[in-house]
Amino acid sequence: MTVGRGAGPAPQGEVKMLKITATAFLFGMAVPAAALQPIHENPTVINGFYTIGLADELRRNCATIEPRMFRAYRYLKSLESYAKRAGYTEAQIEELADNREEKQKLRTRIRAELARRGAAPKTPEGYCTVGLEEIAKGSAAGRLLRAR
Repeated sequence: MTVGRGAGPAPQGEVKMLKITATAFLFGMAVPAAALQPIHENPTVINGFYTIGLADELRRNCATIEPRMFRAYRYLKSLESYAKRAGYTEAQIEELADNREEKQKLRTRIRAELARRGAAPKTPEGYCTVGLEEIAKGSAAGRLLRAR
């Protein structure tokens, strides 16, 4: 007489296959979380914040350049969406956005780049020059700005 599935012990091959499948599933789930680099080291996220920071610095220091607020908002939301798809939590994203030390490092990097390009507090017209260059070349930061 044959016993139906589930009525008796599973054949040895089925047990082995079940163990292999379960192990692969568990390791498959654990690897992405373990491999996730800190959000403040993720190049896409940092470059996105750099773009927003550069555009903001330019528009704050040049009276003839204004922000494209809706476009900037969409850019920020797409960056947030990327971070979530990459596996970061809402809390990790907010923590980075509120991290004063990371903001200061980014601001320092942006200001050094602007100074290298001729925009500094002692040469305020340089901000307009750099801003117009960014707009003209259609860079990520330039697309967040418009000349008046």
